[in-house]
Amino acid sequence: MLRAFFPHKPELKSPREIGLMREAGKLVAEALRLCRSMAKPGVKTIEIDQAVEALFASRGALPLFKGYPGRVPFPAVTCISINEQVVHGIPGQRVIREGDLLKIDTACKLNGWCADAAITVMVGQVSPEKRRLVEVGELVLKTAMIEMARRKWWSEVAGHMQRVAESAGFSVVTQYVGHGIGRVMHENPQVPNFVNRELRKHDFKLEEGLVLAVEPMVNMGRGDTDVLRDHWTVVTRDGLPSVHVEHTLAVTREGIYVLTADEETLIPRS
Repeated sequence: MLRAFFPHKPELKSPREIGLMREAGKLVAEALRLCRSMAKPGVKTIEIDQAVEALFASRGALPLFKGYPGRVPFPAVTCISINEQVVHGIPGQRVIREGDLLKIDTACKLNGWCADAAITVMVGQVSPEKRRLVEVGELVLKTAMIEMARRKWWSEVAGHMQRVAESAGFSVVTQYVGHGIGRVMHENPQVPNFVNRELRKHDFKLEEGLVLAVEPMVNMGRGDTDVLRDHWTVVTRDGLPSVHVEHTLAVTREGIYVLTADEETLIPRS
């Protein structure tokens, strides 16, 4: 899978184009704030999805997940995955419960440019183990942002991400990776959250104008996953919880610009 993508050079964006992507990123951030406010016990996951769909429609934005090709086209504008579900959960009639870990991922295209982000929400009081998992998952993503401002090659960043997760006693999912993003949601390169021989062989440089959707998935137990019979929902094989967080990040002359942050966020070069 990686071999098919890495040989193609990524399309670098101009400062103007990155500014346009930030507008899409602001809308994705607003959508995820809405999701967080709705993520309460008793709410059905489809209700959150419908609210995001209405928000995108009101702003003239194209939701990028709905209809996404697969054995069955994806039927919703958000992926909502709960507890042992890692990513690509389909919203439906499931009711959110106290103590759930709710992973919400969404993306849109606004004025021809895309942005993609995800959050993990702790619903009510969660167990200390789940809370630590969320904290480490968020630290892995923060580590990626900081290291991107320091390093020249993605493998250096990915190695730091993997070490943060594994030193905490958790595992990184290796079956799914981040991606380049721009005029379409999935561009080259693929962006692993780990280092292996394949990545080292096909590493890529962190050049000015590169825009990546970085999305670590961290499991409480083993990193192995399966896909449910709906052809989309990815679950941990051991049934233990997982965390997924994501930002769209641009490499600029000044540093790393977080395009899907709530507020203007630039991590300066160091």
